[in-house]
Amino acid sequence: MASEASSATSFPIKTVVILVQENRSFDHMLGWFKTLNPEIDGVTGSESNPISTSDPNSTEVTFKDSAGYVEPDPDHSFQAIYEQVSGKTWDTNNPDPNPEIKMNGFVQNAERTQAGLSETVMNGFKPEAVPVFKELVTEFAVCDRWFASLPAATQPNRLYVHSATSHGAMSNDTQQLLQGFPQKTIFESLEDNGFTFGIYYQSFPSTLFYRNLRQLKYVDNFYPYDLSFKRHCENGELPNYVVIEPRYFDILAADANDDHPSHDVSEGQKLVKEIYEALRSSPQWNEILFVVTYDEHGGFYDHVPTPTGVPSPDDIVGPEPYNFNFDRLGCRVPAIMVSPWIERGTVLHSPAGPDPTSEFEHSSIPATIKKIFNLKEFLTKRDAWAGTFDMVVNRSSPRTDCPEKLTEPVKMRDSNAKETAKLSDFQQELVQTAAALKGDIISPDKLVENMTVSTGLQYVEDAFQKFYDEGNKVKGLNGALNSVSATINNTVGNLTQIWKNI
Repeated sequence: MASEASSATSFPIKTVVILVQENRSFDHMLGWFKTLNPEIDGVTGSESNPISTSDPNSTEVTFKDSAGYVEPDPDHSFQAIYEQVSGKTWDTNNPDPNPEIKMNGFVQNAERTQAGLSETVMNGFKPEAVPVFKELVTEFAVCDRWFASLPAATQPNRLYVHSATSHGAMSNDTQQLLQGFPQKTIFESLEDNGFTFGIYYQSFPSTLFYRNLRQLKYVDNFYPYDLSFKRHCENGELPNYVVIEPRYFDILAADANDDHPSHDVSEGQKLVKEIYEALRSSPQWNEILFVVTYDEHGGFYDHVPTPTGVPSPDDIVGPEPYNFNFDRLGCRVPAIMVSPWIERGTVLHSPAGPDPTSEFEHSSIPATIKKIFNLKEFLTKRDAWAGTFDMVVNRSSPRTDCPEKLTEPVKMRDSNAKETAKLSDFQQELVQTAAALKGDIISPDKLVENMTVSTGLQYVEDAFQKFYDEGNKVKGLNGALNSVSATINNTVGNLTQIWKNI
């Protein structure tokens, strides 16, 4: 339950709920919402990209409004994003770390990936196609200038959500996954100040990327979503900071609901609807702020230039050959905010500080948590710079007319889940994280080589169950709250040496 320490602040919000979905840009998901509210910086239908940025007579591909089920997954590596936002291909031998941002290379990059893919990349959902978002944007608030924290893929952007840094990671860093990323997170900051947190997971919690969360004392902060979330809502037992992790693995028995292509967006809509309705019926409703965003744009078009001149969180430089200084943000992503303290139809644009160049990005989450709960210090220079979204709470009293139920989404995918498909990059990263918890001596690359979605899911579920059971066993034996991460790190050290010799 939310800690009584929250009463020390005058802010009406005592519980912040965060859901981070996968790989969709603002224009792709919400660009056409401009038809609902012209104040939203969305699309008009005149937006386009050339097939070739070097040919002034190139055919242009115009942004459309017929998005639906998406397959395959567009490229969203650092190199691909570089081309998408600058119109220039990345040249390892002659890198330009600060290209002019034109947002004109999405089509060129998509066609290089696969012929015809630009029709997918240059396409957005009509509001009625994503009815849950339509109702939430109409009833509450949308931020039309929220960016990914860096122009890279899922893992490093997710790290920023709770720690305001990726500790130098720009892509999958297997060694760091095995050891756990060492930076301090907002979870420890909350705990240090007497507040509570809970992570509600559906397959495997990606928050275990952080080394600190592998400590024994945090085992009981992880809750199976299906068994715990609605019950905690009903009983008024939600902690101060709630993180909901979607289903990242798509199987026949339970469709993925994280919105990662080729997963069905209607499943993500169902998840958001379920979360909202549980929160709406909770006795804690009048103290809740619910935020939905996406980790990165997934290669889909967005027309708003990505900001540059951004402060590095910790002065760590990215690895060769990129030598990235973490001084540019990634593409714009959706961000929706829900609370009875928000006026209908609120639109947030750029923040009003704390710096003249501040933007909303994933580090805005720990920055806002710090402000709401009056925490003692920032995590890095990035959350100290990021805009806070506490101003979205723009009423003097909570509304009583918030809808209790939302529209049921319509399934988009005609086919069944492809549980025999190979793992995506992010799913591989989850498996490799699970290997560290499980103490698996198989090489991390060989481990995922022939895994399917279904076998990968089984692997991560088994690993987490082992972590959870052994953690509670140790607590039961000695009553200590010391860290199991030391044991895991010793295992990782031994495994690393074994893997080097394989």
